Amino acid sequence: MTCPHCARELRQKERTGNVCSYCGRAYALDPKTNPLCLHDLRVRRVVGKLTQEGRITITPGQLWYALSRRQLAKSAVTSGCVMPALFAGLVTGVIGMGGDLVFLRVVSGALVLLTTGLVLMRLAGVGKGALPQSREAFRTGPLAEWEKRYGTLPAGMADDRRFPRSGQPAAAGSRAVLLCPDPSVAAFLAAGGLPVRYGVVLAEEVRKIPALCPEGPVVVLHDADARGHLLVREARETLPGRPVIDAGVALRSVDGMAWAVPYRDRRDKPDSATMARLGSG
Repeated sequence: MTCPHCARELRQKERTGNVCSYCGRAYALDPKTNPLCLHDLRVRRVVGKLTQEGRITITPGQLWYALSRRQLAKSAVTSGCVMPALFAGLVTGVIGMGGDLVFLRVVSGALVLLTTGLVLMRLAGVGKGALPQSREAFRTGPLAEWEKRYGTLPAGMADDRRFPRSGQPAAAGSRAVLLCPDPSVAAFLAAGGLPVRYGVVLAEEVRKIPALCPEGPVVVLHDADARGHLLVREARETLPGRPVIDAGVALRSVDGMAWAVPYRDRRDKPDSATMARLGSG
């Protein structure tokens, strides 16, 4: 990796303890020791791109997704799985044919079948959308190491550990509610001044809406998942008489798009009852 301070190329033995052996300065992230293979220069480069070199404020959740896109788009089956199995199958097959060894032929056939299965799994995209590090683990892992080393979040970032309450319009000036359960997205919108500029109150739960803004339309911003689509229905059932606008991503708008990168959280997989309720609508 490249030292973020002196720009020297460092082999692993030259950066023990995340300290450059040339300039003697410490850095935050080593690509060999974190699941997303991050290093300081990559984080700064991605942050600069997302913030448009400081013109836009972003959040840790958005940075996590941007840094994860490359791995989210990959299948769990890589060429590192396929090629060794293919090579071993060919070698054992040649040896088995040359020496008329039945056992090696059987092993070769099994390895060829395994290789075929791996290739088909890769073409089918098995494992796409599964990450080695969740957003929460990113916040308590690499980002915490960054704060420990540099004393603050990367430049141009707003903290999203709590749902934003500051910057909300006064009760008399509120015209609508934006229901957004994701604190990272809400923090991004608050940092951009959207609530005050448009008289929009940010809400994270449906039950809190009447107290925050007793009347006016409710705009629901949600993920393209089961919970997100059911949130729209919950808002309409809980707030009869109020306009509820679905501003989330529709499944049909991203289905089949090559650039659309899925994220699958195994801990949040919807059960059969949830899917039945979703299907009924």
